[in-house]
Amino acid sequence: MGSILRGPAAFDSARATEAGPHRRDVGGRVRHATANPTPGAGRPVGVGLRALSTVEGSRPWVRVVALFAVLVCVPTVVHGQAGEVVVSAASSLTDVMQQVADAWEARTAQRVALNTGPSNTLARQIAAGAPVDVFLSADEAQMDRVASAIAPGSRVDLLRNQLAIVAPVDRPFTLGSARDLATAPIRRLALGDPAAVPAGVYARRYLEGLGIWRAIEPRVVPMGSVRLALAAVEQGAVDAGIVYVTDIRRAERVRTVLVVPADRGPRIVYPAAALRGGPNPDAARRFLTFLQSPEAAAIFIDEGFLLPRP
Repeated sequence: MGSILRGPAAFDSARATEAGPHRRDVGGRVRHATANPTPGAGRPVGVGLRALSTVEGSRPWVRVVALFAVLVCVPTVVHGQAGEVVVSAASSLTDVMQQVADAWEARTAQRVALNTGPSNTLARQIAAGAPVDVFLSADEAQMDRVASAIAPGSRVDLLRNQLAIVAPVDRPFTLGSARDLATAPIRRLALGDPAAVPAGVYARRYLEGLGIWRAIEPRVVPMGSVRLALAAVEQGAVDAGIVYVTDIRRAERVRTVLVVPADRGPRIVYPAAALRGGPNPDAARRFLTFLQSPEAAAIFIDEGFLLPRP
């Protein structure tokens, strides 16, 4: 069963083990791999999960044990084998797109080379000329960034999502509303980098709308992807995090503190498009159509995603 990816950028094995998702071998073959998270402008991203550095002095409980280096990489071209559909998808789509790719292969006998990672990294790869057939971004800004590479008439709003505030299972605080984050006993709050990663951009926009971003910003630990933010919460390296609702379905050692209702939170849209010059343009169009089919929609809904409003 399943889709296969051949060769995105190398991913640090220690970080992959802690943070996931990562390369997975099935029957001796690589099914899927993640693109390297790349930092946003001007902020440290990818802090180690075992211990997060903070300012010492008035906080004697802080002990800095490790700090992961920021992964800065030149985007690497993803090569699918002949006949494969090369799909780059936001990291928050990792699990559901594996299921969709399996359903596509069962229907068509055509494999999908699935490359997942932060949308800003994937957009950077595409802008650098990576041979990609279909791009699924976690926000409109990153799709806009590759507008010149999109096949005419192919861009669609595919999915929606919601934000959730999560905490390690041993942090017992509660929130009456999201505004209570400003006064909650939270020293470190993990987000996707709010300068670059869509989940972090959405979270910052939401907190700004509530008027509490300035109070919270000093406590923010920016991460290279939403999955790394979730991993920091799972490891207990932070007191809380803001992720997508869909990210927490398979999370361990995490409890949901508050779900932001879709009609009160930021507009979270996942656009999808076929790209010009991809290795398999005809299959790209067919795969994009399949993504909008009732069969694919059922998979997305089962994983907690919302469909676009009519």
